[in-house]
Amino acid sequence: MKKPDPYLARIEAFVEQKGGGVIIRKTAGGYSLFLESSGKPVARFRPTGQGDAVEVKWWSHRDRWDDIGDFGPMVMPLDKALEYVTEDPVGCFWH
Repeated sequence: MKKPDPYLARIEAFVEQKGGGVIIRKTAGGYSLFLESSGKPVARFRPTGQGDAVEVKWWSHRDRWDDIGDFGPMVMPLDKALEYVTEDPVGCFWH
């Protein structure tokens, strides 16, 4: 039997609550979000192993997941990370 994935369950619940339109793929130790309509990358969450903290990544102009800004990984609790991506204060997720 497959072990429940609390991160995946929380991300799916959040996406559903916000109206859907996002596909979630668990790969390489993290969770990648893509627009359902176009398949374009939105954000990536990589658990840090420290509580429910995740690194938040964006799909950069280099066609890869990258840190936001120049000061290393942005780390925050999963709920805050989901809200951060939704609000998109730096305009890097929903392009």
